[in-house]
Amino acid sequence: MLRIGIMGGTFDPVHYGHLVAAEQAWYRFGLDKVVFVPTGRPPHKPESQVSDAHHRLRMTVLATQSNEHFEVSSVEVDRPGPTYAIDTVRQFRDAYPPGTALYFITGADAILTMMEWKDSDTLVQLCEFVAATRPGYQLADERIREIFGPAAHRIHFFEVPALAISSTDIRDRVRTGRPIRYLLPDAVMDYIAGAGLYRD
Repeated sequence: MLRIGIMGGTFDPVHYGHLVAAEQAWYRFGLDKVVFVPTGRPPHKPESQVSDAHHRLRMTVLATQSNEHFEVSSVEVDRPGPTYAIDTVRQFRDAYPPGTALYFITGADAILTMMEWKDSDTLVQLCEFVAATRPGYQLADERIREIFGPAAHRIHFFEVPALAISSTDIRDRVRTGRPIRYLLPDAVMDYIAGAGLYRD
C-alpha cells in the first residue's frame, strides 16, 4: 500500500522548519514520498499579503530538489479561485491507486482550527492528519476528542525541533536587512535576493 504525505502551505518562503517537518513525517509514518503543495490563493489571506504563486512554487522546487523522496505539485497554483484543502486531497485521492493512504502534514495550530475548514467532516475521512509541534508542546487527548469526535484517532502529533523558524520572521528580516542564512536553503536565499522579494 502506498503512503503519500501531502505537505501543504503558503511557503512564503519555504524554510528549514518545513523541510525538517516533512523529513520527520516521512520517517515517522513510513511514507513513500512527501509532496509539497504550495497554496495557490489562500482564502484566509488577502492576495496583497502573499507573494506571487510562481515565486513560491519555484522556491519550493529549489528547496526540495536534493531530496529523492520529496516532490512538488502545482495543483493548487494551477487551480483557479481560492484554494481549499478538500479539493487538493480529492485530487490526490483520484491520482493514486485505491487503498493509498494519504497523510496531510500541517502545523498543530492549523489542526486546532481544522473543523472550520471547508467540508472538514469529509476531509478528515479522506486522509490522516499529521501535526508538527514544537518540542514541549502539549495538547490533551480529551481536547482532540472534543474537536474531532470519532475522527480523533486520525490525528497524529510529532515534535519537530526546527519549528521555531517562521516565514513571517524571514520576510521581516529581509525587509529590515538582517541575515537569513541558515534559516533556509542557500538556493532559496539566493532566489529571494535575485527576485527582490520581501523588500518594501
